Amino acid sequence: MPAALLLLFAVSAVSADTIVLKNGRRIVASNVVEANGRVSYETPAGELAIPQSIVARIERNNFAPTSLADSAPPVSAPRVDVGAGYADAAAGAIHDSSVDTAYLFHLEIDARGGDPAAVAKVAAAHHAAAQFLLAKGDLDGAAAHYREALTFAPNSVPLLLNLAMIDLRESEFTAAMEPLEHARRVEPDSADVAKLMGWAYYGANKLDQAVAEWKRAQQLRPDEEVASALAKAERDREEEAGYREGETSHFSLKYSGAAAPDLAREILHVLENHFRDLESQLDYTPPERIGVILYTNEAFADITRAPGWAGAINDGRIRVPVQGLTSVTSDLSRVLKHELTHSFVGQKTRGRAPTWLQEGLAQWMEGRRSRDAASALVQIADKKAAEPFGQMEGSWMGLSGDSATYSYAWSLAAVESIIREGGMSDIEKLLDHIATEPSTELALRDSLRMSYAGLAEQTTSYLRHEYLR
Repeated sequence: MPAALLLLFAVSAVSADTIVLKNGRRIVASNVVEANGRVSYETPAGELAIPQSIVARIERNNFAPTSLADSAPPVSAPRVDVGAGYADAAAGAIHDSSVDTAYLFHLEIDARGGDPAAVAKVAAAHHAAAQFLLAKGDLDGAAAHYREALTFAPNSVPLLLNLAMIDLRESEFTAAMEPLEHARRVEPDSADVAKLMGWAYYGANKLDQAVAEWKRAQQLRPDEEVASALAKAERDREEEAGYREGETSHFSLKYSGAAAPDLAREILHVLENHFRDLESQLDYTPPERIGVILYTNEAFADITRAPGWAGAINDGRIRVPVQGLTSVTSDLSRVLKHELTHSFVGQKTRGRAPTWLQEGLAQWMEGRRSRDAASALVQIADKKAAEPFGQMEGSWMGLSGDSATYSYAWSLAAVESIIREGGMSDIEKLLDHIATEPSTELALRDSLRMSYAGLAEQTTSYLRHEYLR
């Protein structure tokens, strides 16, 4: 391994912290300060602040905002509850670390007569049960409780919004529209309904409708988060206004007039082949069509605002520059599979996969292996200078090219070691646990019986044994 590459690997990342909210959303920012019941922080948009009550924890790390594999929603969920009486109902519905189904059954019997107080109580109890299951990662169980509650209170907007949010978190954008449209009929001027409808339309690649809903939300109640999402959606819509379109059973593609129609058709064919392979290897099928945008080089830089070392982006839509290409080269095919892997992993883990696993697995799927980087990585690990995986969970978009090179190499090596040790079934188990566990390291412990420190040791041992003998 050339000495220059060893030096390149040693460069550290840009300093930043991660604010983890109680709803699971992660905000990567700098100069995070806790004071007077609020958490203030700096972003490229300026200094912002949020209530400390909605913050689960603050992770001090070395990464800067916006992951290349970021499939998180464009806006976070609004705070939605079911009103008075929640505390008492929650105490009855949840105790001894489980849901009291007998208690819920008795409340349902009382509510069948239609008494408003009884209906409110059973709705609050099912809401409590749903929130308990959400905290445990059981989205299906939580959705079942909201549906049961809605049989007693079908016009409860809070219940409808909570149910819609579960669909949105699972990328079931079409399914989310049913409770949202019902909520719109009950409360036509709800800013929260408009906010979530914008999320659903954006996820379904319907930019005109997303823009209209987020504009409506801003008129009803200004929101910085919605403003940012709206600005991004409007940039996308303006750029894509003259784009041509193509569609298959799994993809919705838009491409600039600079891209030949034959190239667009070939890309869709290649993507469908990659889709089938990933579907088989990861035992998962994304529920909605995946958006794909083909750009000129200039449009890609303008719209994504990605660092120069990024060859493509997946922010929920796969964005690829194809200027000058007339057919799918082997390099473009690898890029497409890499970015499509992000869509699968992001949706399978409900947007909770750490960046090191996203990028390591995406490289593995495109066919990369660690042979060329093994010597440098082992030397760094032997010097106790390897980046801890816990600090590689957040975004990489603020990394320098040198730091990004090291991060990609170390992440690929980790995924290689997991697959060599237990096969793709271990990756499947890890992804499933990440979708439900409160942290990645806990998911790693529960699925593979390994800590982050253990993963680093296994990775170094694997590289030494596989490539340096």
